[in-house]
Amino acid sequence: MRPDRHALSPASLVILALAASPASAQTALPEILIEAPRNPDGASRDLGLTDGQLRIIDRAFVPVTVIPESEIRRNGGGTLGDQLNTVPGVTGSSFAPGGASRPIIRGLDNARIRIQENGIGAQDVSDLSEDHAVPIDPLAAERIEVIRGPAALRFGSQAIGGVVNVTNERIPTRLGPPGVSGMMTGGLSSVDRGIDGAARVRGSSGPWAFSADIFGRNAGDYATPQGRQDNSFARTFGGSFGASYVFDQGYIGAAIAQFRSLYGIPGAGSAADRVRIDMVQTRLTSKGEIRFDGAIVDNVRFWLGGSLYRHNEQALDMGAFATASTFRNEELEGRVETAFRPFETGFGTLNTTFGVQFGAQNLGTSGEAGGLLAPTHTRTAAAFLFNELALSPTTRLQAAARIEQARVGGTASLFPAGLDPAGGAPAELAAVRNFAPMSASLGLLQNLPGGWVASLTGQYVERAPRAQELYSKGPHEASGTFEIGDPNLSKERAQTIELGLRRAQGAWRVDATAFYTRYSGFIYKRLTGLTCDDDFATCGSGGGTELRQLTFSQQDATFYGTELRGQVDLGEIAGGTFGIEGRYDFVRATFAGGANVPRIPPHRLGGGLFWRDANWFARVTLLHAFAQNQNAAEETPTPGYNLLNAELSYRMALKPGSGAESLTFGLVGTNLLNADIRNHVSFKKDEVLMPGRGLRFFTTVRF
Repeated sequence: MRPDRHALSPASLVILALAASPASAQTALPEILIEAPRNPDGASRDLGLTDGQLRIIDRAFVPVTVIPESEIRRNGGGTLGDQLNTVPGVTGSSFAPGGASRPIIRGLDNARIRIQENGIGAQDVSDLSEDHAVPIDPLAAERIEVIRGPAALRFGSQAIGGVVNVTNERIPTRLGPPGVSGMMTGGLSSVDRGIDGAARVRGSSGPWAFSADIFGRNAGDYATPQGRQDNSFARTFGGSFGASYVFDQGYIGAAIAQFRSLYGIPGAGSAADRVRIDMVQTRLTSKGEIRFDGAIVDNVRFWLGGSLYRHNEQALDMGAFATASTFRNEELEGRVETAFRPFETGFGTLNTTFGVQFGAQNLGTSGEAGGLLAPTHTRTAAAFLFNELALSPTTRLQAAARIEQARVGGTASLFPAGLDPAGGAPAELAAVRNFAPMSASLGLLQNLPGGWVASLTGQYVERAPRAQELYSKGPHEASGTFEIGDPNLSKERAQTIELGLRRAQGAWRVDATAFYTRYSGFIYKRLTGLTCDDDFATCGSGGGTELRQLTFSQQDATFYGTELRGQVDLGEIAGGTFGIEGRYDFVRATFAGGANVPRIPPHRLGGGLFWRDANWFARVTLLHAFAQNQNAAEETPTPGYNLLNAELSYRMALKPGSGAESLTFGLVGTNLLNADIRNHVSFKKDEVLMPGRGLRFFTTVRF
């Protein structure tokens, strides 16, 4: 990609990241809860619950699901989509299971779901196409939070459908005890003949805290009930180093991290050509907190991050791998939040948080993909305000607002009427679109008898179209599509009402949510039914058969659904707690004319049994996905399936002086019925089966 005058140089990323420089202290719990709370002794031991105990966040105005580190290690998913695929309301895109599977929340994907690590966006191109992986490996995660529903008020309009937030201590937030502590983990899996491992160490010296980690995985083509899924291998490797400076009023810290991945694209045509993606990303991030003793400001927090990203899309050519396309992304993001001291009003205690956010992205493609998206540049700036009013110890109100400015520049393509190649090649011209999305929300949180908490929220959120939605104009070999953007797209608007009922403590734990969202100008990928080769002249002519033509279109739509998860401790057996759990989720999505929105996941119903004590944890679960027959145009029905999983793990404390604190090991069985599973939301569901029966052994040592 040829650099332009808007480019962010590597030197500028280093300077901007280090301008906030390194440091760590214990982070105070925010007065206004926008994400899940943490214990002060570290992210990996949050909430003080035992293995397998359902974690319910009942203090947030929006539904938040927390996946703790112990569950991440047992799940063993190679991507965030694989890791979260059975969470109510969440599925994975499964374009390349194990290599590229991005989380989909409530049927919403790509540009509507923000993926971030420690508050900074993933800064990749996974929202541009389903074959692109997210450069965040679960092996580096200590906790994953899924914020369902519009979270755009804090994180930006890309979060209109939800946020997946990966947290860890790559930038230390506290000094910790003297000396060095750490963790080593590893696993072996049968379904893909895979091996994975990770290690991290932490320490402190005077006011400085340090953190370093390394991880890697190597998985071959995975097995299905119909045989090996060709070209489904995945290899990743990465690590980071971070340091923080701690002082009495807070901390300031920074980290550098790198992620590398090489994975295949399964499917008939791509497997035959051995299509693969070779990715590398380098990130510099910084964050900190300063607490004040004054009468007005309580604390100021900041997040700053920049990255350089590149991936090559390769295929066999004359017996050797050749790069057909290259995607590059340079991105910078920053956010500052100021929390004010609680203020007593005539109605109750008022807490206020004010924040500003900015972003800059330069995205470009070269090679065959150069025809897909010419270099684009996006600049954003925003301000947001959260107000929370405690009317009483049991009743809280929240009001929030955000205003944003987005400038998206690129090359617009004007295709002939009706997308008829006989009308000639599309005309191209430089274009800049400016948008001013505005959002607001109101929420009520009410404590009820018996430990129950009810929430009611109403939100109005606007989203600016992304560069790929406006300016795409050509072939994308890895995804098998010929994509056509619309430079005249308008803002997407969503009006949502959401009702929640939660119970976090006691023997009966429940998290239930129902939502209804009306979209004005919903932007989606519409398959036209035509096929193309590498240029527009071949589309629909009979000569083009390789690529499915799709256009970014806009239409009013309605989404509604529910998510339910519960767990009941039934009693004591053999010195441990025995119980049952259940879950159900669905989303229904239709356009204004009654047609179905494409690639919406089916109803899912499941349950299981568990037993746990201080050392052992055992669980068996069965998840039934119903057949999906409510299909969009050019979409085929998907049969239902039954997913049976089981797990057994043991945790033991080690003797003092042994050099280690604890040892955990276990065995996990997945898809034990060896069912044929096709994921309805995947563009390749008719070509790619999900993994078959597999066993995974894992172990973790803490020292």
